[in-house]
Amino acid sequence: MKRSAGILLPIFSLPSDYGIGSLGKEARAFADFLRSAGQSWWQILPVGPTGLGNSPYTSASTFAGNPLLIDLEGLAAEGLLDEADLAAARVPNRDSIDYGALYASREPLLRKAFSRVDGERAQAVRAFGERTPWLKEYALYQAARARFGTPWYQWPDEALRRHEPSALERWRVELAEDVAFHACVQYWFFTQWERMKQYVNDAGIRIIGDLPIYVSLDSADVWAEREQFLLDEEGQPSKVAGVPPDYFSEDGQLWGNPLYDWKAMKADGFGWWIRRVEGAGKLVDAIRIDHFRGLESYWAVPADSDTAKVGQWEKGPGMDLLGVLTGWFPQITFIAEDLGILTDAVHDLRSESGLPGMKVLEFAFSDPANAYLPHNYQPHCVCYTGTHDNDTAVGWYTHAPEEERTFAEEYLGVSGAGEVRRALLRAGQGSVAELFVAQMQDYLGLGSEGRINVPGVADGNWQWKMTAPAPEDLAAKVRAMTVRYGRR
Repeated sequence: MKRSAGILLPIFSLPSDYGIGSLGKEARAFADFLRSAGQSWWQILPVGPTGLGNSPYTSASTFAGNPLLIDLEGLAAEGLLDEADLAAARVPNRDSIDYGALYASREPLLRKAFSRVDGERAQAVRAFGERTPWLKEYALYQAARARFGTPWYQWPDEALRRHEPSALERWRVELAEDVAFHACVQYWFFTQWERMKQYVNDAGIRIIGDLPIYVSLDSADVWAEREQFLLDEEGQPSKVAGVPPDYFSEDGQLWGNPLYDWKAMKADGFGWWIRRVEGAGKLVDAIRIDHFRGLESYWAVPADSDTAKVGQWEKGPGMDLLGVLTGWFPQITFIAEDLGILTDAVHDLRSESGLPGMKVLEFAFSDPANAYLPHNYQPHCVCYTGTHDNDTAVGWYTHAPEEERTFAEEYLGVSGAGEVRRALLRAGQGSVAELFVAQMQDYLGLGSEGRINVPGVADGNWQWKMTAPAPEDLAAKVRAMTVRYGRR
Protein backbone atom coordinates (compact mmCIF):
# COMPACT_ATOMS: atom_id res chain seq x y z
CA MET A 1 0.00 0.00 0.00
CA LYS A 2 1.28 3.45 -0.81
CA ARG A 3 1.13 6.19 1.79
CA SER A 4 -2.51 7.26 1.89
CA ALA A 5 -5.50 8.11 4.07
CA GLY A 6 -9.15 7.14 4.35
CA ILE A 7 -12.32 7.54 6.38
CA LEU A 8 -14.43 4.89 8.11
CA LEU A 9 -18.17 5.37 7.63
CA PRO A 10 -20.73 2.54 7.37
CA ILE A 11 -23.20 2.69 4.49
CA PHE A 12 -26.05 2.69 7.01
CA SER A 13 -24.62 5.85 8.61
CA LEU A 14 -24.94 7.97 5.47
CA PRO A 15 -27.53 10.76 5.72
CA SER A 16 -30.89 9.82 4.25
CA ASP A 17 -34.52 10.92 4.04
CA TYR A 18 -35.57 7.29 4.44
CA GLY A 19 -34.26 6.38 7.88
CA ILE A 20 -31.02 4.64 6.89
CA GLY A 21 -28.12 5.27 4.53
CA SER A 22 -28.38 3.72 1.08
CA LEU A 23 -26.52 3.11 -2.17
CA GLY A 24 -28.00 6.20 -3.80
CA LYS A 25 -27.13 9.85 -4.08
CA GLU A 26 -25.83 10.15 -0.51
CA ALA A 27 -23.19 7.49 -1.22
CA ARG A 28 -22.14 9.35 -4.35
CA ALA A 29 -22.05 12.61 -2.41
CA PHE A 30 -19.78 11.04 0.20
CA ALA A 31 -17.45 9.81 -2.56
CA ASP A 32 -17.30 13.40 -3.78
CA PHE A 33 -16.46 14.53 -0.24
CA LEU A 34 -13.68 11.95 0.04
CA ARG A 35 -12.20 13.12 -3.26
CA SER A 36 -12.36 16.77 -2.17
CA ALA A 37 -10.81 15.80 1.17
CA GLY A 38 -7.83 14.15 -0.53
CA GLN A 39 -8.72 10.68 0.73
CA SER A 40 -7.87 7.47 -1.12
CA TRP A 41 -10.00 5.00 0.82
CA TRP A 42 -13.55 4.61 2.11
CA GLN A 43 -13.78 1.93 4.80
CA ILE A 44 -17.22 0.42 5.38
CA LEU A 45 -18.69 -2.31 7.57
CA PRO A 46 -20.23 -5.57 6.30
CA VAL A 47 -23.33 -4.99 4.15
CA GLY A 48 -25.15 -8.31 4.54
CA PRO A 49 -28.71 -8.67 5.85
CA THR A 50 -28.48 -7.77 9.53
CA GLY A 51 -29.32 -10.29 12.22
CA LEU A 52 -29.54 -10.32 16.01
CA GLY A 53 -29.24 -6.83 17.46
CA ASN A 54 -29.12 -5.33 13.94
CA SER A 55 -25.46 -6.25 13.76
CA PRO A 56 -23.82 -6.52 10.34
CA TYR A 57 -21.61 -9.18 11.94
CA THR A 58 -24.57 -11.53 12.51
CA SER A 59 -25.92 -11.84 9.00
CA ALA A 60 -28.28 -14.30 7.33
CA SER A 61 -25.73 -14.68 4.55
CA THR A 62 -22.07 -13.99 3.94
CA PHE A 63 -22.87 -13.37 0.26
CA ALA A 64 -26.17 -11.44 0.19
CA GLY A 65 -26.77 -7.71 0.46
CA ASN A 66 -28.90 -5.88 3.02
CA PRO A 67 -32.31 -4.95 1.54
CA LEU A 68 -32.48 -1.92 3.85
CA LEU A 69 -29.58 -0.34 1.95
CA ILE A 70 -31.36 -0.39 -1.42
CA ASP A 71 -31.88 3.10 -2.82
CA LEU A 72 -35.64 3.67 -3.05
CA GLU A 73 -35.21 6.63 -5.35
CA GLY A 74 -33.29 4.38 -7.69
CA LEU A 75 -36.26 2.00 -7.81
CA ALA A 76 -38.54 4.96 -8.48
CA ALA A 77 -36.31 6.03 -11.37
CA GLU A 78 -36.99 2.61 -12.91
CA GLY A 79 -40.72 3.06 -12.53
CA LEU A 80 -41.04 0.48 -9.75
CA LEU A 81 -42.09 3.02 -7.11
CA ASP A 82 -43.91 6.34 -7.45
CA GLU A 83 -43.71 9.62 -5.58
CA ALA A 84 -46.50 8.61 -3.22
CA ASP A 85 -44.48 5.51 -2.26
CA LEU A 86 -41.39 7.64 -1.60
CA ALA A 87 -43.37 10.17 0.42
CA ALA A 88 -44.74 7.40 2.63
CA ALA A 89 -41.21 6.04 3.18
CA ARG A 90 -39.68 9.34 4.25
CA VAL A 91 -39.09 9.75 7.97
CA PRO A 92 -38.09 12.70 10.18
CA ASN A 93 -34.38 13.45 10.06
CA ARG A 94 -32.61 12.10 13.14
CA ASP A 95 -29.15 10.84 14.08
CA SER A 96 -30.21 7.27 14.88
CA ILE A 97 -31.81 4.44 12.93
CA ASP A 98 -35.16 3.00 14.00
CA TYR A 99 -34.69 -0.57 12.81
CA GLY A 100 -38.06 -1.72 14.12
CA ALA A 101 -39.90 0.80 11.98
CA LEU A 102 -37.75 -0.02 8.96
CA TYR A 103 -38.34 -3.76 9.23
CA ALA A 104 -42.08 -3.13 9.44
CA SER A 105 -42.29 -0.78 6.47
CA ARG A 106 -39.50 -1.64 4.03
CA GLU A 107 -40.44 -5.16 2.94
CA PRO A 108 -44.03 -4.24 1.99
CA LEU A 109 -42.61 -1.39 -0.07
CA LEU A 110 -40.11 -3.66 -1.81
CA ARG A 111 -42.87 -6.18 -2.48
CA LYS A 112 -44.88 -3.41 -4.14
CA ALA A 113 -41.90 -2.69 -6.37
CA PHE A 114 -41.54 -6.41 -7.07
CA SER A 115 -45.17 -6.60 -8.20
CA ARG A 116 -44.30 -4.12 -10.97
CA VAL A 117 -41.41 -6.16 -12.36
CA ASP A 118 -42.14 -7.71 -15.75
CA GLY A 119 -40.72 -8.20 -19.22
CA GLU A 120 -37.05 -7.33 -19.62
CA ARG A 121 -36.60 -6.62 -15.92
CA ALA A 122 -37.85 -10.08 -15.00
CA GLN A 123 -35.46 -11.61 -17.49
CA ALA A 124 -32.59 -9.57 -16.03
CA VAL A 125 -33.40 -10.97 -12.58
CA ARG A 126 -33.42 -14.53 -13.96
CA ALA A 127 -30.08 -13.93 -15.69
CA PHE A 128 -28.65 -12.59 -12.42
CA GLY A 129 -29.76 -15.76 -10.65
CA GLU A 130 -28.14 -17.97 -13.26
CA ARG A 131 -24.75 -16.32 -12.76
CA THR A 132 -25.02 -16.05 -8.95
CA PRO A 133 -24.47 -19.54 -7.47
CA TRP A 134 -25.40 -18.74 -3.85
CA LEU A 135 -28.68 -16.99 -4.68
CA LYS A 136 -30.83 -20.07 -5.16
CA GLU A 137 -30.21 -21.37 -1.64
CA TYR A 138 -30.34 -17.94 -0.02
CA ALA A 139 -33.71 -17.05 -1.57
CA LEU A 140 -35.22 -20.37 -0.48
CA TYR A 141 -33.76 -19.99 3.01
CA GLN A 142 -35.32 -16.55 3.42
CA ALA A 143 -38.67 -17.70 2.07
CA ALA A 144 -38.75 -20.75 4.33
CA ARG A 145 -37.66 -18.81 7.37
CA ALA A 146 -40.50 -16.35 6.83
CA ARG A 147 -42.98 -19.18 6.32
CA PHE A 148 -42.03 -21.07 9.49
CA GLY A 149 -41.00 -18.10 11.64
CA THR A 150 -38.10 -19.99 13.24
CA PRO A 151 -34.39 -20.58 12.67
CA TRP A 152 -33.66 -23.28 10.08
CA TYR A 153 -32.71 -25.88 12.69
CA GLN A 154 -36.27 -25.66 14.07
CA TRP A 155 -38.14 -25.94 10.78
CA PRO A 156 -40.92 -28.57 10.99
CA ASP A 157 -39.83 -30.33 7.79
CA GLU A 158 -36.87 -32.46 8.83
CA ALA A 159 -35.85 -33.15 5.23
CA LEU A 160 -35.73 -29.41 4.53
CA ARG A 161 -33.69 -28.85 7.69
CA ARG A 162 -31.25 -31.41 6.39
CA HIS A 163 -31.13 -29.73 3.00
CA GLU A 164 -32.24 -32.87 1.17
CA PRO A 165 -32.70 -32.36 -2.61
CA SER A 166 -36.27 -33.68 -2.77
CA ALA A 167 -37.39 -31.31 -0.01
CA LEU A 168 -35.60 -28.39 -1.62
CA GLU A 169 -37.43 -28.86 -4.90
CA ARG A 170 -40.79 -29.35 -3.20
CA TRP A 171 -40.47 -26.15 -1.21
CA ARG A 172 -39.13 -24.17 -4.16
CA VAL A 173 -42.47 -24.84 -5.81
CA GLU A 174 -44.49 -24.19 -2.65
CA LEU A 175 -42.71 -20.90 -1.96
CA ALA A 176 -42.05 -19.87 -5.56
CA GLU A 177 -43.43 -16.34 -5.24
CA ASP A 178 -41.41 -15.53 -2.12
CA VAL A 179 -38.27 -17.14 -3.55
CA ALA A 180 -38.60 -14.96 -6.65
CA PHE A 181 -39.07 -11.87 -4.47
CA HIS A 182 -35.89 -12.44 -2.46
CA ALA A 183 -33.93 -13.11 -5.65
CA CYS A 184 -35.21 -9.85 -7.13
CA VAL A 185 -34.24 -7.90 -4.02
CA GLN A 186 -30.68 -9.20 -4.35
CA TYR A 187 -30.66 -8.25 -8.02
CA TRP A 188 -31.58 -4.68 -7.06
CA PHE A 189 -28.93 -4.55 -4.35
CA PHE A 190 -26.07 -5.80 -6.50
CA THR A 191 -27.09 -3.75 -9.53
CA GLN A 192 -27.13 -0.62 -7.41
CA TRP A 193 -23.90 -1.59 -5.69
CA GLU A 194 -22.11 -2.02 -9.02
CA ARG A 195 -23.18 1.47 -10.08
CA MET A 196 -22.24 2.98 -6.74
CA LYS A 197 -18.84 1.31 -6.65
CA GLN A 198 -18.09 2.41 -10.20
CA TYR A 199 -18.82 6.01 -9.20
CA VAL A 200 -16.63 5.72 -6.10
CA ASN A 201 -13.74 4.17 -8.02
CA ASP A 202 -14.06 6.77 -10.79
CA ALA A 203 -13.66 9.41 -8.08
CA GLY A 204 -10.27 7.87 -7.26
CA ILE A 205 -11.53 6.22 -4.09
CA ARG A 206 -11.16 2.54 -3.23
CA ILE A 207 -13.39 0.71 -0.77
CA ILE A 208 -12.19 -1.30 2.24
CA GLY A 209 -14.68 -3.92 3.41
CA ASP A 210 -14.73 -6.02 6.56
CA LEU A 211 -14.89 -9.81 6.35
CA PRO A 212 -16.29 -11.20 9.63
CA ILE A 213 -14.33 -14.27 10.61
CA TYR A 214 -17.50 -16.19 11.53
CA VAL A 215 -21.00 -16.57 10.14
CA SER A 216 -24.29 -16.93 12.02
CA LEU A 217 -25.72 -20.31 12.98
CA ASP A 218 -29.10 -19.20 11.65
CA SER A 219 -27.89 -18.37 8.15
CA ALA A 220 -28.23 -19.66 4.63
CA ASP A 221 -24.51 -20.45 4.74
CA VAL A 222 -24.72 -22.92 7.61
CA TRP A 223 -28.05 -24.40 6.49
CA ALA A 224 -26.86 -25.05 2.94
CA GLU A 225 -23.32 -26.18 3.79
CA ARG A 226 -23.44 -27.78 7.23
CA GLU A 227 -20.43 -29.94 6.39
CA GLN A 228 -18.21 -26.86 6.70
CA PHE A 229 -19.07 -26.42 10.39
CA LEU A 230 -18.75 -28.36 13.64
CA LEU A 231 -22.40 -29.32 14.21
CA ASP A 232 -24.23 -32.38 15.51
CA GLU A 233 -26.97 -34.30 13.70
CA GLU A 234 -29.57 -31.73 14.78
CA GLY A 235 -27.50 -28.86 13.44
CA GLN A 236 -26.41 -27.67 16.87
CA PRO A 237 -22.84 -26.78 17.90
CA SER A 238 -21.25 -28.19 21.03
CA LYS A 239 -18.81 -25.26 21.12
CA VAL A 240 -19.24 -21.72 19.82
CA ALA A 241 -17.07 -18.73 19.01
CA GLY A 242 -16.11 -15.86 21.29
CA VAL A 243 -13.14 -14.18 22.92
CA PRO A 244 -11.96 -14.35 26.54
CA PRO A 245 -12.03 -11.30 28.84
CA ASP A 246 -10.05 -8.40 27.38
CA TYR A 247 -10.03 -4.59 27.31
CA PHE A 248 -13.47 -4.57 25.67
CA SER A 249 -15.30 -6.76 28.20
CA GLU A 250 -14.46 -8.27 31.59
CA ASP A 251 -16.69 -11.27 30.79
CA GLY A 252 -15.25 -11.73 27.34
CA GLN A 253 -17.52 -11.72 24.31
CA LEU A 254 -19.80 -14.69 23.70
CA TRP A 255 -20.51 -14.42 19.98
CA GLY A 256 -22.27 -17.77 19.68
CA ASN A 257 -21.26 -18.46 16.08
CA PRO A 258 -20.63 -22.06 15.03
CA LEU A 259 -16.98 -23.01 14.65
CA TYR A 260 -15.51 -24.16 11.36
CA ASP A 261 -14.51 -27.72 10.63
CA TRP A 262 -11.03 -26.62 9.61
CA LYS A 263 -9.93 -30.17 8.85
CA ALA A 264 -12.74 -30.64 6.34
CA MET A 265 -12.16 -27.19 4.87
CA LYS A 266 -8.47 -27.88 4.34
CA ALA A 267 -9.24 -31.23 2.68
CA ASP A 268 -11.53 -29.34 0.28
CA GLY A 269 -8.83 -26.81 -0.54
CA PHE A 270 -10.69 -24.11 1.41
CA GLY A 271 -13.21 -23.86 -1.42
CA TRP A 272 -15.85 -22.23 0.81
CA TRP A 273 -13.42 -19.46 1.75
CA ILE A 274 -12.38 -18.97 -1.85
CA ARG A 275 -16.02 -18.49 -2.86
CA ARG A 276 -16.57 -16.20 0.11
CA VAL A 277 -13.65 -13.91 -0.69
CA GLU A 278 -14.52 -13.96 -4.37
CA GLY A 279 -17.96 -12.63 -3.44
CA ALA A 280 -16.50 -9.96 -1.17
CA GLY A 281 -14.04 -8.99 -3.87
CA LYS A 282 -16.94 -7.98 -6.12
CA LEU A 283 -18.02 -5.44 -3.52
CA VAL A 284 -14.76 -3.94 -2.30
CA ASP A 285 -11.14 -3.32 -3.29
CA ALA A 286 -9.53 -4.27 0.02
CA ILE A 287 -10.59 -6.67 2.76
CA ARG A 288 -9.95 -6.31 6.47
CA ILE A 289 -9.88 -9.84 7.91
CA ASP A 290 -11.86 -9.56 11.12
CA HIS A 291 -10.44 -11.24 14.24
CA PHE A 292 -7.22 -12.22 12.49
CA ARG A 293 -5.85 -13.81 15.67
CA GLY A 294 -8.57 -16.48 15.33
CA LEU A 295 -6.77 -17.82 12.28
CA GLU A 296 -3.81 -18.67 14.51
CA SER A 297 -5.82 -19.88 17.54
CA TYR A 298 -9.47 -19.31 18.34
CA TRP A 299 -11.42 -19.28 21.60
CA ALA A 300 -13.89 -22.20 21.76
CA VAL A 301 -16.65 -21.81 24.35
CA PRO A 302 -19.03 -24.60 25.47
CA ALA A 303 -22.38 -23.90 23.80
CA ASP A 304 -24.26 -23.91 27.12
CA SER A 305 -22.04 -21.25 28.72
CA ASP A 306 -23.51 -17.94 29.82
CA THR A 307 -20.29 -15.99 29.25
CA ALA A 308 -17.07 -16.41 27.32
CA LYS A 309 -14.97 -16.72 30.48
CA VAL A 310 -14.98 -20.49 30.16
CA GLY A 311 -13.31 -21.77 27.02
CA GLN A 312 -10.07 -22.93 25.50
CA TRP A 313 -7.74 -21.96 22.69
CA GLU A 314 -7.79 -24.26 19.68
CA LYS A 315 -5.49 -24.17 16.69
CA GLY A 316 -6.64 -22.26 13.61
CA PRO A 317 -5.73 -22.82 9.95
CA GLY A 318 -2.91 -20.26 9.87
CA MET A 319 -0.94 -19.99 6.64
CA ASP A 320 -2.75 -22.97 5.16
CA LEU A 321 -5.73 -20.65 4.64
CA LEU A 322 -3.95 -17.31 4.27
CA GLY A 323 -1.60 -18.71 1.63
CA VAL A 324 -4.57 -19.91 -0.39
CA LEU A 325 -6.41 -16.59 -0.16
CA THR A 326 -3.47 -14.34 -0.98
CA GLY A 327 -2.50 -16.70 -3.80
CA TRP A 328 -5.97 -16.82 -5.33
CA PHE A 329 -6.64 -13.09 -4.98
CA PRO A 330 -3.45 -11.10 -5.63
CA GLN A 331 -5.57 -8.16 -6.82
CA ILE A 332 -7.15 -7.73 -3.38
CA THR A 333 -5.42 -5.80 -0.61
CA PHE A 334 -5.81 -7.68 2.69
CA ILE A 335 -5.52 -6.06 6.13
CA ALA A 336 -5.13 -8.07 9.33
CA GLU A 337 -7.37 -6.99 12.22
CA ASP A 338 -4.71 -8.13 14.68
CA LEU A 339 -6.32 -6.78 17.84
CA GLY A 340 -7.26 -8.52 21.05
CA ILE A 341 -5.14 -10.92 23.08
CA LEU A 342 -2.05 -11.35 20.93
CA THR A 343 0.79 -13.84 21.26
CA ASP A 344 4.13 -14.25 19.53
CA ALA A 345 2.48 -16.87 17.32
CA VAL A 346 -0.12 -14.34 16.14
CA HIS A 347 2.58 -11.76 15.39
CA ASP A 348 4.58 -14.42 13.53
CA LEU A 349 1.54 -15.39 11.44
CA ARG A 350 0.85 -11.80 10.46
CA SER A 351 4.50 -11.32 9.57
CA GLU A 352 4.62 -14.53 7.52
CA SER A 353 1.41 -13.62 5.70
CA GLY A 354 2.83 -10.22 4.78
CA LEU A 355 -0.40 -8.46 5.72
CA PRO A 356 -0.35 -5.02 7.37
CA GLY A 357 -1.70 -5.04 10.92
CA MET A 358 -3.62 -2.39 12.83
CA LYS A 359 -2.55 0.28 15.30
CA VAL A 360 -5.32 1.98 17.30
CA LEU A 361 -4.45 5.31 18.86
CA GLU A 362 -7.15 5.08 21.52
CA PHE A 363 -5.32 2.06 22.93
CA ALA A 364 -1.95 3.80 22.99
CA PHE A 365 -1.67 5.93 26.08
CA SER A 366 -0.58 3.64 28.88
CA ASP A 367 3.22 4.02 28.77
CA PRO A 368 6.01 4.95 26.31
CA ALA A 369 6.54 1.31 25.32
CA ASN A 370 2.95 0.86 24.11
CA ALA A 371 3.04 -0.59 20.59
CA TYR A 372 0.16 1.65 19.50
CA LEU A 373 2.09 4.89 20.10
CA PRO A 374 3.20 6.35 16.74
CA HIS A 375 6.90 6.46 17.64
CA ASN A 376 6.83 2.65 17.97
CA TYR A 377 5.30 1.94 14.53
CA GLN A 378 6.89 0.09 11.66
CA PRO A 379 5.72 1.45 8.29
CA HIS A 380 3.83 -1.68 7.16
CA CYS A 381 0.68 -1.05 9.22
CA VAL A 382 -2.65 0.76 9.23
CA CYS A 383 -3.24 3.40 11.90
CA TYR A 384 -6.73 4.20 13.21
CA THR A 385 -7.91 6.81 15.68
CA GLY A 386 -10.45 4.13 16.66
CA THR A 387 -12.45 1.39 14.98
CA HIS A 388 -16.21 0.85 14.89
CA ASP A 389 -15.83 -1.00 18.21
CA ASN A 390 -14.27 2.04 19.88
CA ASP A 391 -15.74 5.27 21.15
CA THR A 392 -15.16 8.41 19.13
CA ALA A 393 -11.96 10.30 19.93
CA VAL A 394 -13.87 12.86 22.00
CA GLY A 395 -15.87 10.13 23.74
CA TRP A 396 -12.71 8.16 24.47
CA TYR A 397 -10.97 11.16 26.01
CA THR A 398 -14.04 12.05 28.06
CA HIS A 399 -14.33 8.60 29.60
CA ALA A 400 -10.65 7.56 29.79
CA PRO A 401 -8.99 7.11 33.19
CA GLU A 402 -7.27 10.26 34.45
CA GLU A 403 -3.77 8.82 34.11
CA GLU A 404 -4.48 7.89 30.50
CA ARG A 405 -5.75 11.38 29.67
CA THR A 406 -2.74 12.93 31.38
CA PHE A 407 -0.28 10.80 29.43
CA ALA A 408 -2.13 11.52 26.16
CA GLU A 409 -1.98 15.27 26.80
CA GLU A 410 1.73 15.11 27.62
CA TYR A 411 2.48 12.96 24.59
CA LEU A 412 0.40 15.06 22.18
CA GLY A 413 1.32 18.42 23.71
CA VAL A 414 -2.27 19.62 24.06
CA SER A 415 -5.10 19.54 26.60
CA GLY A 416 -8.88 19.27 26.49
CA ALA A 417 -11.17 16.99 24.47
CA GLY A 418 -11.27 19.13 21.33
CA GLU A 419 -7.53 19.69 21.13
CA VAL A 420 -6.75 16.04 21.88
CA ARG A 421 -9.11 14.98 19.08
CA ARG A 422 -7.33 17.22 16.58
CA ALA A 423 -3.93 16.10 17.87
CA LEU A 424 -4.87 12.43 17.44
CA LEU A 425 -5.80 13.10 13.83
CA ARG A 426 -2.48 14.85 13.26
CA ALA A 427 -0.57 12.05 15.02
CA GLY A 428 -2.18 9.41 12.83
CA GLN A 429 -1.75 11.39 9.64
CA GLY A 430 1.88 12.12 10.49
CA SER A 431 2.80 8.58 11.52
CA VAL A 432 4.86 6.23 9.34
CA ALA A 433 1.83 3.94 8.88
CA GLU A 434 1.16 3.24 5.22
CA LEU A 435 -2.52 4.00 5.69
CA PHE A 436 -4.28 6.23 8.21
CA VAL A 437 -8.04 5.83 8.78
CA ALA A 438 -10.22 7.95 11.03
CA GLN A 439 -13.88 7.52 11.86
CA MET A 440 -15.99 10.18 10.18
CA GLN A 441 -17.27 11.09 13.65
CA ASP A 442 -13.75 12.12 14.62
CA TYR A 443 -13.53 14.63 11.78
CA LEU A 444 -17.01 15.87 12.74
CA GLY A 445 -15.90 16.27 16.38
CA LEU A 446 -18.68 14.11 17.82
CA GLY A 447 -18.76 12.63 21.32
CA SER A 448 -20.10 9.28 22.45
CA GLU A 449 -23.46 10.00 20.82
CA GLY A 450 -21.70 9.07 17.57
CA ARG A 451 -20.40 5.71 18.75
CA ILE A 452 -21.24 2.79 16.43
CA ASN A 453 -20.84 -0.24 18.70
CA VAL A 454 -20.10 -1.19 22.29
CA PRO A 455 -18.72 -4.78 22.25
CA GLY A 456 -20.42 -7.13 24.66
CA VAL A 457 -23.55 -4.95 24.85
CA ALA A 458 -26.53 -6.40 22.98
CA ASP A 459 -28.75 -3.36 22.48
CA GLY A 460 -28.39 0.17 21.18
CA ASN A 461 -25.65 -0.43 18.62
CA TRP A 462 -25.32 0.12 14.84
CA GLN A 463 -27.75 3.06 14.97
CA TRP A 464 -25.77 6.26 14.43
CA LYS A 465 -26.23 8.10 11.16
CA MET A 466 -25.32 11.50 9.81
CA THR A 467 -28.15 14.01 9.58
CA ALA A 468 -26.62 16.03 6.75
CA PRO A 469 -23.87 15.70 4.13
CA ALA A 470 -20.37 16.53 5.29
CA PRO A 471 -19.69 20.29 4.93
CA GLU A 472 -17.40 21.49 2.16
CA ASP A 473 -15.19 23.47 4.52
CA LEU A 474 -14.45 20.26 6.42
CA ALA A 475 -13.26 18.64 3.20
CA ALA A 476 -10.78 21.48 2.72
CA LYS A 477 -9.45 21.09 6.27
CA VAL A 478 -9.06 17.31 5.94
CA ARG A 479 -7.35 17.70 2.57
CA ALA A 480 -4.90 20.25 3.95
CA MET A 481 -3.91 17.88 6.75
CA THR A 482 -3.66 14.93 4.37
CA VAL A 483 -1.42 16.85 1.97
CA ARG A 484 0.68 18.25 4.84
CA TYR A 485 1.62 14.76 5.93
CA GLY A 486 2.28 13.39 2.45
CA ARG A 487 -0.76 11.14 2.16
CA ARG A 488 -2.00 12.68 -1.06
